[in-house]
Amino acid sequence: MFRYFVFALSLVLSAAVVDVAGKEDDRLENCGVVMEEVLNLPDSIPKELLEKAECVVVVPSVMKVAVGIGGSYGRGAMVCRSGKKFDGPWGAPAMYALESGSIGLQLGGEATDLVLLVMNSRGVDALLGTKVTLGGTLSAAAGPKGREVTASTDVSLRAEILSYSRSRGLFVGVSFEGASLRPDDDASAEVYGRKISARQIVTGKRPAVPPSGRRLVDVLQKNAPRNESTKMTSR
Repeated sequence: MFRYFVFALSLVLSAAVVDVAGKEDDRLENCGVVMEEVLNLPDSIPKELLEKAECVVVVPSVMKVAVGIGGSYGRGAMVCRSGKKFDGPWGAPAMYALESGSIGLQLGGEATDLVLLVMNSRGVDALLGTKVTLGGTLSAAAGPKGREVTASTDVSLRAEILSYSRSRGLFVGVSFEGASLRPDDDASAEVYGRKISARQIVTGKRPAVPPSGRRLVDVLQKNAPRNESTKMTSR
């Protein structure tokens, strides 16, 4: 009897592990869907800004939660360009978690998709560490969209993070001050099948892109294959 109990318990635990891994893969796949849909909008992220970004963070379906005076929580992924100067092809994704109080981050709906552009290496290095506060540890600004970039050049050049949101069909730059972002290494371990940190994924011996992350990487590679900021610096 005890042997059958142990066998049944092992089956339940195995199913739970598979279910968790499946959820993380689904979340990563959804990041690719969101990024593709955002870039297909008529008034989307300016191409010249995406081409200068060193990393992109996508957090699908951020939900409002009742914590104290309110808050928001979501999970997604960050993809960075390869190479020491982040000037190569887009690499494998690392999983991330976002948490926010209701004051710093105003969302337009119950579920909101978020896209962050990481514009320089200081921003990348901070995000590869522990939890950072946007607008505190890192400077953040609502990203311009469409043709607005020409009128927002100074903001775009100064900010380390440019942020956007999509909710109920509305796509806008959104203030992200007060939001915190941290590597979700447990989720990354589920995706890659072994313990691995965000820093190892982005700057170490880069793992192969998992099937669930291929759509996200491909859409970034298609729309911004080269880092134009390093190209301009090298002239």
